[in-house]
Amino acid sequence: MSQMNHYSANSFSRSSQHMDKEFVYTDEELIARFQNGDEQAYVELVNRYRDRLMTFVYRFVNDEVIAEDIVQDTLVKLYTHKDYYRNIAKFSTWIYTIAGNLAKTELRKKKRRKVTNLSDMGSEDWEYQIPAVERDTGEIVQGQFAEQQIQKAIQSLPLHFRTVVILRDIQELSYEEISKIVEVPLGTVKSRINRARLQLQEMLKELR
Repeated sequence: MSQMNHYSANSFSRSSQHMDKEFVYTDEELIARFQNGDEQAYVELVNRYRDRLMTFVYRFVNDEVIAEDIVQDTLVKLYTHKDYYRNIAKFSTWIYTIAGNLAKTELRKKKRRKVTNLSDMGSEDWEYQIPAVERDTGEIVQGQFAEQQIQKAIQSLPLHFRTVVILRDIQELSYEEISKIVEVPLGTVKSRINRARLQLQEMLKELR
């Protein structure tokens, strides 16, 4: 009898694990469910990508408020243009492409505004506050300074270098996926990333 109970318990455990795995959907499965009317699948995609997109876009535009607006616009496009996605590419490729295009559009607008209003070039362009944590004041100041310098260095890169190095070294996407997002050959992507890294290392060597 005890063997039967032991077998039943093990069977139930394996069954529960199997059920849990069934509910861990891939991005592609979630967008397919959303296309079929499952609103909760959209919520899950938003939860998965909101923070990642915020980090990605902020590194482009260097402004938290603008980055939040772009991410919001990206998530709205995900909702309204869900049927534009086709399962011939990874969902992440599609959503990063949308966010990247919106960010580049904002950069072009920002550049035009700066041409007509030089006051936009103030020091506040480089300000970014790292969330406060329990550290010594000296460490906080040092960390903020390092973050500002890193962000300033990234911003100074040409856009085609900035895009690939953000996608690779901050978002940790594969070379193949980056190639699809920026629509250039794989070899070009690798070359741009290497050259961007060299430029960043040169600009940031004083921080070491």
